[in-house]
Amino acid sequence: MENQISRRTILGFAAGAPALMALGACGTSGPGSGGSATYWYLSGQPQEGVRTGTVDRFNKANPDSKINPTTFQNDAYKTKIKTAIGAGQAPTLIWGWGGGTLATYVKAGKVEDLTSWFDQNSAVKDKLFPSSFGAATIDGKIYAMPCETVQPIVLYYNKRVFDRLKVEPPQSWDEIMALVPKFNAAGIAPFSLGGQSRWTNMMWLEFLFDRMGGPDVFQAVFDGEKDAWSNPIAIQALTKVQDLVKADGFIKGFSSITADSNADQALLYTDKAAMMLHGSWSYGIQQADGGDFVSSDALGYMNFPPIEGGKGDETDTVGNPAQYLSISSKATKEQKDIAKKFLAKGVLDDEEVKQWIGTGGVPVLKGTQDLLAKDKNADFLKFTYDVASNAKVFAQSWDQALSPTAAETLLDNIVKLFQLSISPQQFADNMNAVIGQ
Repeated sequence: MENQISRRTILGFAAGAPALMALGACGTSGPGSGGSATYWYLSGQPQEGVRTGTVDRFNKANPDSKINPTTFQNDAYKTKIKTAIGAGQAPTLIWGWGGGTLATYVKAGKVEDLTSWFDQNSAVKDKLFPSSFGAATIDGKIYAMPCETVQPIVLYYNKRVFDRLKVEPPQSWDEIMALVPKFNAAGIAPFSLGGQSRWTNMMWLEFLFDRMGGPDVFQAVFDGEKDAWSNPIAIQALTKVQDLVKADGFIKGFSSITADSNADQALLYTDKAAMMLHGSWSYGIQQADGGDFVSSDALGYMNFPPIEGGKGDETDTVGNPAQYLSISSKATKEQKDIAKKFLAKGVLDDEEVKQWIGTGGVPVLKGTQDLLAKDKNADFLKFTYDVASNAKVFAQSWDQALSPTAAETLLDNIVKLFQLSISPQQFADNMNAVIGQ
């Protein structure tokens, strides 16, 4: 995903914000110099405020070794960071989603090996969810610190419109398809979708593949097995999503709606759409932007339902096991030292943990259950914690798990699939051509 997040993700986005906004005097380009390190991350509230607050507290406590931050919107960031790293102009601290993109940075020698640092700072490692290190580990070595929150993808629904039509949340794929004509007849889009952002469409395929065939179907792609996309279950899943498109399951004009603008989320909380598949970070955005939608208990949420005859475990989830911070190998020793100090002393400090919880997020940190239970969002936090901790498989978003080359081809073909301009078999053929790249 985009992921936050988001993406996924994929995380917070600011409507109408410029692609680049400098927060620090030295934060607009390159690895920086002197007694400061640079740090790029995503814009958009409430997540941006949490990240910036952590930097501000660290800078106040360490006036001689500061972090200079710069923020970007989600889609712009993905392009900008890859270009900067390739040109040797990466920020000192590289925010990301781990997985396949991180692996390409490792292969090119662009990020620091943090394995020995974690060995020497075992207290930092031990406080984090063990499952979060998978996407940070390449060939047995750790190249990033898991940070921020666990972010499973959630099926949200608008209780107001469900009550208006006197229908219940879907407990199976067949029930999803049965609800589509009922909502359309009432002038309500069954599902909101910011399809222009592409990774939002991908979340549907991630769940369909898992619920129909279990994690092994995509794992074969990840492992580079020849023609893995031609698995009969994959073809069936691709067909099902086109069935949903053909049934007018998504808001009209979804291909021109962007996630960066939060327009997809507004459709849900303004009663123009009944449901939306999105990351757990969406809860905080709906709470911040949706008036009393969340506080009035109009927002419902659930894990993606099973599919009749499917082999997948309905407790499985997809999304972002964490977000990740790497250190540029091109930074100076002083900048690297500042960055490592930030990882040890700044990231996930007590105030940041409280703030993530306040946004409706579950920190990627052990022992937070009591804090979660005390928060005003306790019900959603418990739901997220349970989904993440009970999942037999927590699969990383495909566009982060795959290499950038394969991920870009994937996202382009997903758009064509949702626009019905290619068939499921053509999708599979196009994707088979980039397996292993």
